[in-house]
Amino acid sequence: MRVYLPATTTILRSLVEDGRLTGPLTGFAVTPDLRGFYARSDAEADSEELEYAALLAAARAGLRLLDIDPFAARRRVVVSADVPDAAVAPVDDPDTDAGAVRVAADVPLADVVSVHMDDAEAEGDVGAAVNVVLEADLGSEDAQFVVDQAEGHELAWYATQEIGPALELL
Repeated sequence: MRVYLPATTTILRSLVEDGRLTGPLTGFAVTPDLRGFYARSDAEADSEELEYAALLAAARAGLRLLDIDPFAARRRVVVSADVPDAAVAPVDDPDTDAGAVRVAADVPLADVVSVHMDDAEAEGDVGAAVNVVLEADLGSEDAQFVVDQAEGHELAWYATQEIGPALELL
C-alpha cells in the first residue's frame, strides 16, 4: 500500500543516516474513509486524485511536526513509501483526517518511493503556517488563511537517490 508519511528535514536526515524510519508511524493513504469522504462530497475523484489528497493531508500533518521541531528547516516534507498491507491499519477516530493510518512496522529506505519537499521560496509561508496551524485546526479563519498560503506552494519531487544531495543544500 502506498503510504504518505509526514516528516521534517530532521526526520529525513534520520532516514538517510539510519536507513529506515522507526515505527510505529502515522501516515495517510487511500483508505475506504478517504474514498467515502469524496463520495459524500459529490466530488468525483479518481485514484490519482485520491493519492494526491493523501499526500496533501500528510503535508498538513507535517506542519504540526515542524511546530515541535525547532531545528528543522521550515519546509513541509512527505515521505512516500510502499508498505506491506499487513503493516497498515486505518485510524478509527472521528477526529482524525480521512485517510489517516498507522504503520506498525519500520519503513526501510528501500521501501521509500520518493520524497516531496517545499523549496526555499516556501519557507516564509511555511514558518508562518507552523505558528498558527493548531489555531486553524480549531477553526480560526484567519489562521486557516495563513495555512492556505503555505499549502499553495507545490511540493518538489525527489527520487530516493536525490534525498541526500537535497539535504546538503539546506
